[in-house]
Amino acid sequence: MNTNFGNTNIGFSLALVTTGAILTWAVNATVAGIDITTVGVILMVVGSVGLALSLLFWSSFAPFARRTAVVETREVVDRI
Repeated sequence: MNTNFGNTNIGFSLALVTTGAILTWAVNATVAGIDITTVGVILMVVGSVGLALSLLFWSSFAPFARRTAVVETREVVDRI
């Protein structure tokens, strides 16, 4: 299992939230047919849900993560 994949999802989710916040509160431009404030709110909601899911399924935080230890014993036999 690739453990770096979860870190990528967290970073992408934070980037979506940041972009949405910028579009919602910092951009004053108008575009015909598109409400930039609504797009920003949608991006923040999608980024927040993605962040929550990434943290939920991240193996170190998941309460249902399986942790198994494999113990292998070997018997040494001397050949004379």
